[in-house]
Amino acid sequence: MSELTRILETAGGNALPMSAELLPLVYDELRNVARERMSNLAPGQTLQPTALVHEAWLKLSSEEGRVWNDRAHFFRAAAQAMRQILVDRARAKATRKRAVNPEVFEQQFDLADATLDERVLLVDEMMTRLEAEEPDSVRLITLKFFGGLTNQEIAAMDGVTERTVERHWAYAKALLYQMIREETGDEAASVD
Repeated sequence: MSELTRILETAGGNALPMSAELLPLVYDELRNVARERMSNLAPGQTLQPTALVHEAWLKLSSEEGRVWNDRAHFFRAAAQAMRQILVDRARAKATRKRAVNPEVFEQQFDLADATLDERVLLVDEMMTRLEAEEPDSVRLITLKFFGGLTNQEIAAMDGVTERTVERHWAYAKALLYQMIREETGDEAASVD
């Protein structure tokens, strides 16, 4: 990513527009992020890391006039795009499942038996509720859960120590766990 940093620094503080020059600089890292995120998905998923990166790139590049101030700004937006894509796909699957078997959704939600798509939707719903009160926690959850970034990568992006990110992650996870437990009644709720 040193080439991206160099280009951003050369721009002299001017924002970098979406361009074909940017993709080769971030493609491998975005693919690694997508691979990490999707390694937790159940076998047989139709969306592959390459497809997720391409969809995220199309989503990001379709926003007319969008510019990136720095590496952190770009990767935060990419993580958010990946979140939206994964949530949209999970919603579409849930809609199809509900159309085929509506009585399944009338039962009490059981986190232990939930599919990964159902868990993605639950986490997204809790994050949406949490966003008004704790936007920094939601940003961190997005970067880690949907973006697959490490504490070290986030610390470098935010200009803080890795220990600071670890503390904020512990706090954000605790908030999210509590909300999931309250929503599902499941004492063993987990985001990981």
